[in-house]
Amino acid sequence: MAFTIAIDGPAASGKGTISREVARVFGCAHLDTGLLYRAVGRRMLDGEPPIEAARALCAADLEVEGLRTPGVGDAASKVAVIPEVRAALVDFQRAFARRDGGAVLDGRDIGTVICPEAEAKLFVIASPEVRARRRYDEYVTAGESVDFDRVLEDVRARDERDMGRADAPLRPAEDAVQIDTTTLSIDEAVATAIAAIEARGGVRAS
Repeated sequence: MAFTIAIDGPAASGKGTISREVARVFGCAHLDTGLLYRAVGRRMLDGEPPIEAARALCAADLEVEGLRTPGVGDAASKVAVIPEVRAALVDFQRAFARRDGGAVLDGRDIGTVICPEAEAKLFVIASPEVRARRRYDEYVTAGESVDFDRVLEDVRARDERDMGRADAPLRPAEDAVQIDTTTLSIDEAVATAIAAIEARGGVRAS
């Protein structure tokens, strides 16, 4: 049975953590679509034109080390505003979404553009300050030398780019359930997501 769960939201809102746990609980495949753009951004930083990089992207590109560094994240946000890059990655995402056994996709335009027919849609948000703290902690844990104020600035700049782009801007689908994780623990956020998905019917946590 194909059952698509679309989870969108801005950077560091918690959608990735929620998506991975939701996929585990429901026994679905999971795709972090942001990694596709990070992989294209990484190839761009290596000197390859972004449109060519997107068209030539392969599964191995998603396993390259360093995709979650600040520089690659910034590059990902920049290539994501290029319509030709987004178009090159659409078919891959849609095919993944309708695989047997169900799929969870997280990103920024899953419920609005990639899978508007998804059976369940969530839109995960959190305050910029909380999101910047989460991203800062991730970088520090990974051994990166970063400044919190710079991370906060980057989070806000990325929000502006994502929400202001002409092609597939970041916004909730009309039928998406919004989850604010600003004050929620991981367990609380996941439980809220599971309840929202089950309420849509057709799928139950195992």
